[in-house]
Amino acid sequence: MSGQRISGKNFDVRIGTLAVTVSKCTLSLEDNTEVAKDNGVPNGWVDGDVQADGDLELDALAMSLLAEAAKSAGSFRDLPAFDILFYAKTGSGEEMKVEAFGCKLKVESLLDVDRKGGEKHISKVKFMVTSPDFVRINGVPYLSRADTEGVVDASSRSRSLF
Repeated sequence: MSGQRISGKNFDVRIGTLAVTVSKCTLSLEDNTEVAKDNGVPNGWVDGDVQADGDLELDALAMSLLAEAAKSAGSFRDLPAFDILFYAKTGSGEEMKVEAFGCKLKVESLLDVDRKGGEKHISKVKFMVTSPDFVRINGVPYLSRADTEGVVDASSRSRSLF
């Protein structure tokens, strides 16, 4: 396949219903599935626990949008868990959609001031995925039905910052 490929410039990010321009973002998954061993020899595998988290690097304008939502909620810590959508599509039709569900924010690096200037100010906001809906990649859940059977999502399905 030739043509335009997806790059970071192609991604749009939605935090709840809020469209945010991010300078940089990450989403990392940890899956502790392991090899099962008998007498030190591999013999199958065992399911492990999972978790996902990430970082959003926001400029002052995006941070002010987030602060407005936090003000409506009462504080940054009072912001409810919400879904994050990462979506990219190129002119040649390449597409990627990643959804992270029930994300809880933590402001990690609020200020990094360099008096010489030359770069936009960036704040780093961490998030943790807290919903059993976990993560979907191009519409496909990462977790199996067996993984989430009997697990009830304690948060409401309407996760909006406003």
